[in-house]
Amino acid sequence: MTVDGVEYTVKIYYENRKSTTASIRKQNINIRMPTFLSRKEKTRQLLKMKTWAKQKILTNPEKFKPKPRKEYQNGDFFNVGDERYVIDIEYKDKVSSSAKLNGNIIYLSLSSRLSKQEENKTVSSLLGKCIACKRLPLLKEKINTLNKKHFNQKINKICFKNHKSKWGSCSHIGNINISTRLLFAPDDVLEYVCIHELAHLIERNHSKRFWALVEKAMPEYQDKQKWLKEKGETYCTF
Repeated sequence: MTVDGVEYTVKIYYENRKSTTASIRKQNINIRMPTFLSRKEKTRQLLKMKTWAKQKILTNPEKFKPKPRKEYQNGDFFNVGDERYVIDIEYKDKVSSSAKLNGNIIYLSLSSRLSKQEENKTVSSLLGKCIACKRLPLLKEKINTLNKKHFNQKINKICFKNHKSKWGSCSHIGNINISTRLLFAPDDVLEYVCIHELAHLIERNHSKRFWALVEKAMPEYQDKQKWLKEKGETYCTF
C-alpha cells in the first residue's frame, strides 16, 4: 500500500478472535481478522482498516515512515549480548542463499540474483536464524527457570521465531515463541517477554488476572514495556 509516495507492506492475519484490529509498524501494517468472517465481510473490514491506517499515517508521516533495513558488507560485525560476530559474505550464481556459523564467524553464501532489497531481507533472516540457533539453549534455560519459579505450567516447545509484528507468542498447546529481534534487547526486557508468554499458559487473554500474574513475577514490568515501545524498533533489528 502506498501512502504519500511511501510503500508499506500490508500483512493480514486470520486468528481466533472476536474483532478486527490494525497496527502500524516501521516496516508494515498489520491487520488481524477473525477467521469466522465471510469473504465479503473480510473484504469490507480490510478496506476499512487500510483506510484507517492511511489516515493515521498522514497525520504524522515521519513517525510511521519505514526504517531502511540495515545493509551488511563483508567483514562487518555486530554484538549480541557479550559476544561479537563477524560476517563473511560470498556470492554465487544460484537460486537459494544459506548461512553457516563457525565459532563467531557467520559465513553467508548469497545468491547473486537477488536485488539489493531482497539481499538485505535475506541477510537479516539468515543472521537471525544463525544466532537464534546458538542462543536457543540459553533461552530454554531462562524460560524453564522462570516457569519453575513463578508459574509451574506445562510447556510444549520453546523456539525463536522471525516475528516482525510481535515480540512473542504462546499457542494453545503450550508452544512459546520468542522473536529473534529480542536477541538485541537487554536481558531484563527479554525476561519480561518470557514472563508475559508464560502467563498466557494460565490466562489466554490480557485480562486483569493476566496482568496480575505478570506483575507478581515482575513488579516493574511496565518499565520493560516502555523500553520496547520507545526503543524496540530501533535497537532490536538485524
